[in-house]
Amino acid sequence: MKRLKLHLRDLHQVFDRGVFVRHLAEPFVSFDAQRHDAPNVRAFMEARDFDIVGVRRNGAVVGHVCRADLRDGALEQYVRPFDEQLLLEDLSPMLKVLELLAKFPQVFVIVRGEVAGIITKGDLQKVPVRMWLFGVLSLLEMQFLRLIRAAYPRDSWKGLITEKRFAKAEELLQDRQKRNEAIDVADCLQFADKRDIVLNIDSLWHELRFPSRSEGKEFLKELEHLRNDLAHAQDIITGRWPRLVEFAQRAEELLAACENWKPKAAG
Repeated sequence: MKRLKLHLRDLHQVFDRGVFVRHLAEPFVSFDAQRHDAPNVRAFMEARDFDIVGVRRNGAVVGHVCRADLRDGALEQYVRPFDEQLLLEDLSPMLKVLELLAKFPQVFVIVRGEVAGIITKGDLQKVPVRMWLFGVLSLLEMQFLRLIRAAYPRDSWKGLITEKRFAKAEELLQDRQKRNEAIDVADCLQFADKRDIVLNIDSLWHELRFPSRSEGKEFLKELEHLRNDLAHAQDIITGRWPRLVEFAQRAEELLAACENWKPKAAG
């Protein structure tokens, strides 16, 4: 059996050490409270389609103003304090950003003790989020293959997919073997095939916690569509928000469950 070299913890280590929340953030533009008035700041925001900018006192960012609030007078009178729950350290995990953006229009990123960045829903289209999600879904598919090999040795899974799907896997196997790739037919299964086979492993059900096989199949179909959109650089937000947060949370839960599953001992 081929040994998987990556697990969810490994993916977290990659992102925790090299890809951070700050890589999603846009610089947080700010204005000095004493030197700027509200109309000029509002004009600046309208010209750049900014909804929020920061406000500085004595050189430090201490709050923010919203474009919709600004009227006449001094900028100072419109300053709002930061909501503590919307402040994220620059090394915070990706999933935390998604969870907050499902409830709030933006979050603020703290770098070296000061608010220096802002993240909105549109920033979730950026490469770091896409890499993280694609990594989770790729690992999930790798774990599906491990489960299939463990639960159905000697390719005893063949009867769980249609003859047409199996023939497609064999065709791909022959093509790849011509390139001297050391693989078997299980390596040539598509995500949909692996999904249907895994959903037949009865002892896995208490781990995956799907209410029914049909609901499990539908959810895994949605994950497959997300994976395909990620692979082809398509929009991953439109039509999925805020359910994208659920997809990410559930995908990590499923991956952890698959990693912990072991086939029951014979007898």
